Amino acid sequence: MSDLLHKQGDLVGDRYQIQGYLGAGGMQEVYLALDTLLSRQVALKAPKNKSAEKRFQRSAVVSARINHTNVAKTLDYLEEGKRSYLIEEYINGADLGQILRDTTPILDPLLVARLFHHLAKGLAASHHADVVHRDLKPSNIMASGGKYLTDVKITDFGIAKLAAEEIDEAVKAGDSSITASQTVIGALPYMAPEVIGSIASADKPADIWSLGALAYELLSGNKPFGAGLKAVPAILEGKVAPLASTQRQFQTTMQDVFEVIKKCLVVDPKERLNADELVNACEKFCYPITDREFGVVNKFDNNSWGFIQPDQGKSIFFHVESIFGKARLKVGDRVSFARHAGGGSDRAFPVIKVI
Repeated sequence: MSDLLHKQGDLVGDRYQIQGYLGAGGMQEVYLALDTLLSRQVALKAPKNKSAEKRFQRSAVVSARINHTNVAKTLDYLEEGKRSYLIEEYINGADLGQILRDTTPILDPLLVARLFHHLAKGLAASHHADVVHRDLKPSNIMASGGKYLTDVKITDFGIAKLAAEEIDEAVKAGDSSITASQTVIGALPYMAPEVIGSIASADKPADIWSLGALAYELLSGNKPFGAGLKAVPAILEGKVAPLASTQRQFQTTMQDVFEVIKKCLVVDPKERLNADELVNACEKFCYPITDREFGVVNKFDNNSWGFIQPDQGKSIFFHVESIFGKARLKVGDRVSFARHAGGGSDRAFPVIKVI
C-alpha cells in the first residue's frame, strides 16, 4: 500500500479530498474522495499508464456524454502536475467480479433477467451516445448494495480505451504477452471473435457479445467458452456450452434468458442483436424486483421443506423446489433468497446457497 499514488487526506485539484483507497484494476487506481465543493462522495480514478494521459483525457470526455441510471456517471476530469484524474459517480457496493468470487458464483434466472435487462439499457444509452466500451466484464460492472444487487451500473468507460490498447499490443506480441497481461486474461472470456485478431475491430457489436458472455456466466456459474487461451478456438467458432437442466419453476425464465444470450453470441457481428434490439428482447422477460436477503438454514425437514433465519427479521419458510442450482442444502448453510408474503410465515423463493 505504500506505493499508492495518494494517501488519506490528500487534496487533488484543490477540490477532491482523498478519504480512502477502494482498489485497483489493470489500468487504474481508485479512491474514495470527498468533493469539497458539492459535499458529496465521488470515485477518483487515475490511470497507471503514465504514457496514456492524453488518450485517457479523450476517453473521459467521450464517456461524459452518457447519462443513464445504469451507467456510472462521469462527473469531472482534471490534470494536476503530470497526472490525470477521472471523477466518477461513487457507487456504494461492489463489482460483479467480487460478488461472483466472494459471495455467490451463480445467480438465479429471475435475478439474471433483471440485471441483464438493466445492463442492456445502460449499454444502449452508451451506444446512442456513440460510445463503445470495449472492455465489458464483471469487474467493470458495479452493483449498488453490493451482494444485495440492488441495481447495476456499467463503469470504466473512461479507461476502456486504454485497456483495449493494452490488449491489442499483447495480442500482437503473442502468447507470452497475453499470458503476462492480467488485463488481457481478464478480458479474454468476454472478447468477441472479431476482436481476437485486432482490438481495432471492437465496435458496438463487440459490446453486445461481451454482455451476452457476462450474462451467461451469471446464469450458469461458468464462462461460455472457458477461460484463458483455451477459450480462443471456442470463441472463434461460437460454440456456446449448453446450460445444465434445472427445476421446473426456473426452466421458462432460464430458457428465455438463454435464447437472448445466444443471439448476442453470434460469430458474425452483423447478425448479432444491436443494443436497442437487445433491450426489446429483455423487456419480454418476466421477473420480480424483490430485494434479496441473506440468512442461515436453521431447519430442514426430510430434505423437503425448511426454515431460514434471516440476518434480520423473523424466520422464513422455503420448499426444496425453491432452491436454484445443484447445491444440496443442510442446516447451517448460508443462503440468499427473496421474501414473499405467505400465510403463517413468509416464503423464500428463490433460494441460493452462498459462500
